[in-house]
Amino acid sequence: MDSLQVELTTLEERGWQALSEGTGAEFYDAFLTDDAIMVLPIGVLDRSAAVAAMRDAPPWTTYALSDVQVVSLGDKTAMLVYKATAQREGQPEYRALMSTTYERIEDEWLVKLHQQTPIE
Repeated sequence: MDSLQVELTTLEERGWQALSEGTGAEFYDAFLTDDAIMVLPIGVLDRSAAVAAMRDAPPWTTYALSDVQVVSLGDKTAMLVYKATAQREGQPEYRALMSTTYERIEDEWLVKLHQQTPIE
């Protein structure tokens, strides 16, 4: 893995860890751009709706990321693409193809767009 892939994968893992600890809303409130959008199975959410949804969501009990790839979109933009497998207590396993587009703002990578495509 190159340094960009390591950096973005680490940040993505920190987000999943926060979602597993019930602190996802606080984490993403700090790591979403002002105009961030999340394309989720429940709909297209702007920044405030996404943070509110995370606040109300039960934590993940397990998660794993695989097939991680990074696509550079320029000096200040990159996309992390991967497969996620996760589960919440008492619920069926969730599997999806995911992409997170990051924008570098003042030396920090922030989430600009996150998209999930559930798979069976």
